[in-house]
Amino acid sequence: MNRMLLFLIALMSTTSFFAQTASEPQMADAMRENGKIYVVIAVLAIIFVSIIGFLIYLERKIKNLNDKIDKKS
Repeated sequence: MNRMLLFLIALMSTTSFFAQTASEPQMADAMRENGKIYVVIAVLAIIFVSIIGFLIYLERKIKNLNDKIDKKS
């Protein structure tokens, strides 16, 4: 148990070290310069809104089914 804990602590400290020494994110800068980052954000927003809408639709459908079951009982 102690070895596993020490291994996890060592792993976490080395990953944070490598993350801090990395240079600036070049891909994000290139996408921002080309204006493509806005396309990515728009697609992610559409996906997020679609998932939220689908969950609301399912919730209403489940509520209607529960109401039907309660009326029969």
